[in-house]
Amino acid sequence: MSRVVAQTDSPPPSSFIEAMTFYERRQAADHGSVQGGLASPTLGQLLKRVGDVRKEETGDETPVHERVIDLGDSNPEHRSLPFVLSFNNLTYSVKVRRKITDSLLFRRRNPRTKVLLNDISGEAREGEILAVLGASGSGKSTLIDALANRIAKGSLKGSITLNGEALESRLLKVISAYVMQDDLLFPMLTVEETLMFAAEFRLPQTLSKSKKKARVNALIEQLGLVNAAKTVIGDEGHRGVSGGERRRVSIGIDIIHDPILLFLDEPTSGLDSTSAFMVVKVLLRIAQSGSIVIMSVHQPSYRILGLLDHLIFLSRGQTVYSGSPINLPLFFSEFGHPIPDTENRTEFALDLIRELEGSAGGTQSLVEFNKSWQSMKQSRNQNQNQEIETNGLSLKEAISASISRGKLVSGATNEYNPTSSSMVPTFANPFWVEMAVLSKRSVTNSRRMPELFGIRLGAVLVTGFILATMFWQLDDSPKGVQERLGFFAFAMSTTFYTCADALPVFLQERYIFMRETAYNAYRRSSYVLSHSIVALPALIVLSLTFAATTFFAVGLDGGLSGFFFYFFIIFASFWAGSSFVTFLSGVVPHVMLGYTIVVAILAYFLLFSGFFITRDRIPDYWIWFHYLSLVKYPYEAVLQNEFSDPSKCFAKGVQMFDNTPIGQVPYATKVRVLQSLSSSLGINLTPSTCVTTGAGVLQQQGVTDLSKWDCLIITLAWGFFFRILFYISLLLGSKNKRR
Repeated sequence: MSRVVAQTDSPPPSSFIEAMTFYERRQAADHGSVQGGLASPTLGQLLKRVGDVRKEETGDETPVHERVIDLGDSNPEHRSLPFVLSFNNLTYSVKVRRKITDSLLFRRRNPRTKVLLNDISGEAREGEILAVLGASGSGKSTLIDALANRIAKGSLKGSITLNGEALESRLLKVISAYVMQDDLLFPMLTVEETLMFAAEFRLPQTLSKSKKKARVNALIEQLGLVNAAKTVIGDEGHRGVSGGERRRVSIGIDIIHDPILLFLDEPTSGLDSTSAFMVVKVLLRIAQSGSIVIMSVHQPSYRILGLLDHLIFLSRGQTVYSGSPINLPLFFSEFGHPIPDTENRTEFALDLIRELEGSAGGTQSLVEFNKSWQSMKQSRNQNQNQEIETNGLSLKEAISASISRGKLVSGATNEYNPTSSSMVPTFANPFWVEMAVLSKRSVTNSRRMPELFGIRLGAVLVTGFILATMFWQLDDSPKGVQERLGFFAFAMSTTFYTCADALPVFLQERYIFMRETAYNAYRRSSYVLSHSIVALPALIVLSLTFAATTFFAVGLDGGLSGFFFYFFIIFASFWAGSSFVTFLSGVVPHVMLGYTIVVAILAYFLLFSGFFITRDRIPDYWIWFHYLSLVKYPYEAVLQNEFSDPSKCFAKGVQMFDNTPIGQVPYATKVRVLQSLSSSLGINLTPSTCVTTGAGVLQQQGVTDLSKWDCLIITLAWGFFFRILFYISLLLGSKNKRR
C-alpha cells in the first residue's frame, strides 16, 4: 500500500481540517470558525494538507502533492457554493425485437418496448459519493450513462440540472469525466507516460512542462501508484501492472484536469476487496477536493459502504431505495424486513430485492414504499427550509468561481467572460499541439512493439524477392512484354493487399479514441491528421524496400528517373491502400469481417484494373467500376513508365509471330513468311524491322487516356479522399451514445 493510503488509515490530528465532514467544513467556513475562512479545499489544497500533517507527525519530507497552478485568492466573492446535480423523472426505454416462434411465424411481429429506466429521481452533492446499486440488468450503467449525457437526445425523458440550471452538452463535456468499466489503455506505455500524455491533452498549453510533470507526480502518489510508475500497462502478451493498478490508472487519466463531475461505471468490478477499497478511497479524496462523484457498484463490501455518502438501489429500472447508508436499517425495518446486526446492509438489501423480483408481485411494493418514504423525507426537509442556496450566482458564475479555486485545470488560465457562452475552452490545446502529442504517443507505443513493423517489412521483402527471382531480367520480346504486364499487375495489387494489416490498428484503439474524444481531450481532426503523419515513415520504408528489390532485378526501363517514379507510384499505392483500409476500420467494427471485406474489394479492384480485360472491352454497365478501381491508376502509371521510350522496340520482324501457331515453325520458314507479307503489303519487312513499340503496347492495353503523372496524382488523391471519409466516419460513428 502506498504511503498516501497508509497515512489516511491512521486518525488525523485534531487540528486537521479534513477530519471534518464536507458540509461541516462548509458551515464552519461560512461562519468563520475555520481559520482563514477557507472554502471547500480543492484537490491540490487537500493533498497539500495531507503532506503537511504527515511531515509534522513523521518528519518525512517526501512531497505528497505540489500545487501546480495558482489556486486563486480567498476573496469571498470567488468562493463557489457546493454543486448539486439533480435528476428528476428520468425515463428511458428501447425497442426489443421478439424472438421468432411458431406462433409468430404467420403474424406480424411488432417489437416490444423494454423500460430500462422508469421515473428515476435523485441528487448528488459536491463532496459526496453517490453509488448506484442493483443486480445485473437493474439499470445501473444506464443511469450513469443518462447522467453523463451518453444517451442520444430525445431518447431520454426527464430533466438533469446542476444547481438548478439545465446542463448543456458542450459544457458538461468540459466540466466532467467518465471512467468506463473496461480499462482501455495503451499496453506498451508506462503508468507515468500514460498519465503524462493525459496531462498533455487535458492541461492547457500555458502550463509549463515542469508543472504538468509535478501534477502527474502528485496524482501518481494520490492514486498509490508510486511503485508502478515505471511499469508498462501490459496486455495478454506483455506482463504489466496489476488489475487494481490498471483501474486506478484509468481513473487518473480522467481526473488529471480535476473535473467537477466524475462518473464511473463499476470501478471496482473484477478487483479483490483490498484493491476495490483502495479505489473507492481514492474516489472519496476526489470528492472531498470539491467534485461530485457518481458511480455504479455491484455489491460493495462493509468497508466500502462506510465510504459512501448516498445510495440508490435499482430493480428493473425502478428506484427501490434512495438515501444515506445510515438510513438503510430504519428503511427496511419500517418496510417489515429489519436488517440483522450481523449482516452486511447492502448484501441484505440486494438479497431481499432479488427475492422480491422472483415473487408474483415483484418489487412493486418496495417501489411504492420508497415513494412514500421519499415524500415524508421531502416534507421534513421543507419544514426545515433545507434548500439549495444560490446567492444569485448563475451556474456559469459558480463554475468560474470554482475555477478560480483550482478546479478544472484545463480552464484555470482563462478569465471568466459573462458574455461568453462558456468560461472554459472546448479543448485545452490548439490542434497542432494535439497532433504532436498524439503522434508522440503512437510512436512511443509502436516503438516498443517492433515485431509488428518487422513482420510487415519481412512480408514486403519476401514478396519482392519472389517477384525479382521469378521475373529476373526480362527481355524486350513479345513474351517479355506479357511477363512485364503480369509482373506489374501482381506487384501493384500486392502493395494494396499488404496494407490490410492496418485494419486492426484503429480497431484496437477505437474505444480509447471514443473515451478520449467523448469529453474533448482532443479533436477528431487532430487524431486523423496525426494518424496519417505517423503512418508515412513506415510507408516510405516499405516503398523504398519493394522498389529497390524489384526494379533493377526485373530489368525495368527508365534508368534512375524511372526508378524514382516507380518508387513514387509504389508509395502512392501504399498510401491509398492504407487510407482505404483505415477508412474501413472506422466503419467495420470487427477484425474478421473487415478482413473479409478488404480482400473481396481488392479482388474486384484487380479484376477491373484493365489487366484481365482492357478498358475498351469492359461492358458499359461495369465501366464505372473500372474508374473506381484503386489498382487501375498505379497499374497504368507503371506501364507508361516502362513503355514510354519511343526508341525502344518490343517486337522485331519475325518476333511478331511469337504467341501464334507460326511461332513454332523454324526460323527460316518464318523469314519466308515475313518476305511474303512484305511483298503482299508493299512494305519492306525484314527480321530487324521494328513492328511493335512501347506506344503500341500501351495502345493494345487501352492505356491512352491519362499520363503517368496524372495517374500518380489521382492515386495520391484517393488516399486523401479515404482519409476524409475516415474523418467523417469518426464524426458520425463515434458519438458513444445509446440510441
